[in-house]
Amino acid sequence: MTRTPSSDTEPSDTGTAARRGPLGRVAVDTRPLRYPAYRRMWIGNGVSFIGFQVTAVAVPVQMDAITHQPAWNGYLGLAGLVPLVVFAIWGGAIADVLDRRRLILVGSLFTWGVTLTLLAQALLGLNSPVLLLVLTALQAVGFAVVSPTRGAIVPRLVPTGLVPSANTLNFTVSSVATVIGPLFAGAVLGTGHYAAAYGVDAVLFTVSLWASFRLPAMPPLGRQNRPDLRAVLSGLAFIAATPLLWLSFAADLTANVLAMPRALFPAVARMQFGGEGAAGWLYSAIAIGAVVGGLFSGWIGRIRRQGLALVGAVACWGLAVAAAGLAHSLWLAVLFLAAAGCADLVSSVYRQTILQLHAPDELRGRLQGVFTAVVAGGPRLGDVRAGLTAQAFGPTAAWTAGGLAATAVIVVLALVFPALRRYDGRGPAPASEDP
Repeated sequence: MTRTPSSDTEPSDTGTAARRGPLGRVAVDTRPLRYPAYRRMWIGNGVSFIGFQVTAVAVPVQMDAITHQPAWNGYLGLAGLVPLVVFAIWGGAIADVLDRRRLILVGSLFTWGVTLTLLAQALLGLNSPVLLLVLTALQAVGFAVVSPTRGAIVPRLVPTGLVPSANTLNFTVSSVATVIGPLFAGAVLGTGHYAAAYGVDAVLFTVSLWASFRLPAMPPLGRQNRPDLRAVLSGLAFIAATPLLWLSFAADLTANVLAMPRALFPAVARMQFGGEGAAGWLYSAIAIGAVVGGLFSGWIGRIRRQGLALVGAVACWGLAVAAAGLAHSLWLAVLFLAAAGCADLVSSVYRQTILQLHAPDELRGRLQGVFTAVVAGGPRLGDVRAGLTAQAFGPTAAWTAGGLAATAVIVVLALVFPALRRYDGRGPAPASEDP
């Protein structure tokens, strides 16, 4: 495997948890942080993601304040979905033929510009729901280009044996940011200061730009193709020929399309839990559980029946989300959402690792593009579903029924397609494996 220059890496240490002592069997594995390029990226992404989460709360809360209609927050999900899917898949193809460091820089600068525009519209008091939809779509374009590229470079920054640990660290730090960002946003937005929220995002994003500038050059490896439709189709064909991959994508879509209650948070906070400040706790709750799960994630890399663990995690996610929808107390809802977040961390780590270790480097960008489209597009489809369902049947019905449906569907998938539940994590499944 090709890695970064020797000046930017340290000797490989892929020893077992036992050699790291008893605590190493439970606590999060921090060995990937010994590699400077990965460490800088981890810090930059973690800090900037706090600001991203502030904006992720500010936009729907501002939209709810302007329109007072849950369906508009569903439209926000739709506005981000189409550009995200298109540009994630195309951006992944570009990441396979261009220097990935350069692509991250260009996409990051574009995203930063969108954040500055959100700041400007808040300062000017435009209060335009259409403008928020447009800026959400543009933000999705930048995210769709940068995210698959960042995922594709992980196996080139750390040894293969540390890829699951690196992914766990990535999901954990993003979860920490998803706790801090919404809580801060809730405090700021309680006073109606949308510009302050967007300003925090703009400032914190500069740390990610610093980390991107410090990345080593990462030109493409292996055979290079033009980033055209044929290249995109070849990546999709690889997924279609590998049942484990498309089944992992199906598991993610099941969880997020059917059971993601995010679009309902502003309305539920306003109607049931006392106002906009409660929205921050609802947005943070899932991440709180993911942080706790991440801090005690030393066992994740040792599980061999990873397919079965993935199924169980998605089922637990759905049940916990359904329970949160029935809660009449804010803190009980937060507790159940935190349990859902812990389950989501487990499923996320296994899905990401399966993809990275099953994809050759020359296809990794394209497959990460599809992964990004699924992982980020699924919640947006979930926003559309939740918003429109809540408009017709009310927030509680939309929230609870979605969680129960997700649990039922993932169980059916596991029963119908043995490849998912039989995957044991000891090596790539053959492309011709019978699903």
